Amino acid sequence: MLIFDGVQALDVSGPLDVFAEATGFLPDGEGYDVTLIGPTVSPVRASNGMGISADVDYDKATGPFDLFLVAGGPKLPSSVIDERMKTCILRLAKTSQTYGSVCTGAFCLGQSGLLDGKQVTTHWQNAANLAARFPLAKVDYDRIYLRDGNLLTSAGVTAGIDLALSVIREHHGGSLAVAVAKRLVVVAQRQGGQSQFSPYIEMDFKEDSPLVSLTKYVMENLGKPLTVADLAQVVGMSARTFARSFVEFAKVTPAEFVEKARIDVARHALEATAQPLKVVAHQCGFGNPKRMRQAFVKRLGVTPAEYRERFNLKPAA
Repeated sequence: MLIFDGVQALDVSGPLDVFAEATGFLPDGEGYDVTLIGPTVSPVRASNGMGISADVDYDKATGPFDLFLVAGGPKLPSSVIDERMKTCILRLAKTSQTYGSVCTGAFCLGQSGLLDGKQVTTHWQNAANLAARFPLAKVDYDRIYLRDGNLLTSAGVTAGIDLALSVIREHHGGSLAVAVAKRLVVVAQRQGGQSQFSPYIEMDFKEDSPLVSLTKYVMENLGKPLTVADLAQVVGMSARTFARSFVEFAKVTPAEFVEKARIDVARHALEATAQPLKVVAHQCGFGNPKRMRQAFVKRLGVTPAEYRERFNLKPAA
């Protein structure tokens, strides 16, 4: 795993703990050997202040490795990596059996030209930035981890654990992955995507766009039908012009936006209250629990009941 000053410590320790635990279950000689690759062998300072020492520096890491990963860091989405780091990444990615990134480490791969034409993911907060900086990459905003050929990428921070567990499953089967997950007290294979953990209402409209006022209107009127004609009237446009403009700015249709808004409000109700599902469904504009269930399964990969069981801070009624 490649590290650097400002690396996210959990991006490093999470996957490495998975491989270490797996090694404890495997016969001698069949486990995982881990090599940390840094700018020097002196400790780098992680974003949380922790010092992490590399085993070898960028220039001396030759590989090939069975798996080569680049860890993430909070500053990577807005920074430019140096040529020495890029050269190391390119060399090891090309010679290793599988390569990839944890969280924002994808930005390092992108700057090295390794994401072009590939399906990739990263932390949901940085996915739009990744897509903008590397337009030839096919960025999936919602996956916990994703494999495209010999490229592996994962979502934010703890998703590196999910990625490592997926590698264990590929190499040694599901039973070992489950045993490791139990040791670490984590889920062996998370259902659903990052949308379980992220707010849906993130509109990137220009401040002078008439569509800016729409978010507030939708959130205050979720119980209404909110058809295209209704929303077009709110912003003073024809239905056709509104629908075209909305998709241009929001990258989703008005109907998709309304459904996502309803899901977002429902999520918070399921997290913070003990209201019956039928009450939540009615208040959020789904009409009935069945329609809310269908929307949750389609968008989040879990039912409202399953979501509440995982994230609710109060006992369900």
